[in-house]
Amino acid sequence: MCKLIIQIPAYNEEKTIAKTLQELPRKLPGISKIEWLLINDGSSDKTSEIAKKIGVDHIVTHTHNQGLAKAFMSGIHESLKQGAHIIVNTDADNQYSAKDIQTIINPILEKKADIVIGARPIQNTTHFSWIKKLLQKLGSFVVRQISNTNIQDAPSGFRAISRSAALNINIFSTYTYTIEMIIQAGKKNMAIQSIPIRTNKDERPSRLVRSIPSYIIKTLSTMIRIFNVYKPLHFFLLLSTLPLLTGLFLGLRWIFLFMGKGQALHLPSLILASILLIIGTQLCLFGLVADLISVNRKLLEDVQHHLRKKTLPNDTK
Repeated sequence: MCKLIIQIPAYNEEKTIAKTLQELPRKLPGISKIEWLLINDGSSDKTSEIAKKIGVDHIVTHTHNQGLAKAFMSGIHESLKQGAHIIVNTDADNQYSAKDIQTIINPILEKKADIVIGARPIQNTTHFSWIKKLLQKLGSFVVRQISNTNIQDAPSGFRAISRSAALNINIFSTYTYTIEMIIQAGKKNMAIQSIPIRTNKDERPSRLVRSIPSYIIKTLSTMIRIFNVYKPLHFFLLLSTLPLLTGLFLGLRWIFLFMGKGQALHLPSLILASILLIIGTQLCLFGLVADLISVNRKLLEDVQHHLRKKTLPNDTK
């Protein structure tokens, strides 16, 4: 028996939720049971009421809007609680073609992947501006380098997740789950694949990309924070590079001048060099401490994983 739960984070989606749900499948090859889960992220409209009329199986309700990342994790927790073997996440605005759900779950059914990310045809998407296309391409490249994966469309929300992978996911970001999930999966050596998918006609403007400058700032800050969380030693060593090299250069320059003149001249350079070397050394020490903390976090995640497996419904097929 293999149970699939399709989860849909939604915030004030009364205009699109009906169409999104009506296109979702109830039967698929290799799946014995399909259920739909709506995460109502503090909607003030009739999103939940419409979903209930159409036949959604489960609804998780947030009393106030908590953002996409929190809604996604609420869905993951509820899907695991309901005994899902595979979880598919899709958007409430009907952006992704439900016909491709079979495509993205196949690698999991075949035991070839833990997570499958649907890669949108970004270059052929007419409502994406050239700036957004460039940012999507650049962002996905950066994520590939950090996570050591081969994901072509990192911001894509259309993804399939095995139960074992879902048990190991912990999203800390408050902005979006998409990037952090890929980096986390890569760092935990999960099998993750990227598969081309189709998209539907744009129903409304993106709520995550309300303005290009805001999107760039939030995405960069998310990447920096994630890099700090998952590779703290590399992060702080990278920060320490500039002050250490600059301090070393100024220190060697002062020694050269001191030996040439025979007296202690250029004292401001010596003081600045000392300050920079101290800052660089402290950043290295911060990196060592942060690395120890990250090891402790990994141990806590292992404990959390075992607790989840014991407290949640049996995941055997």
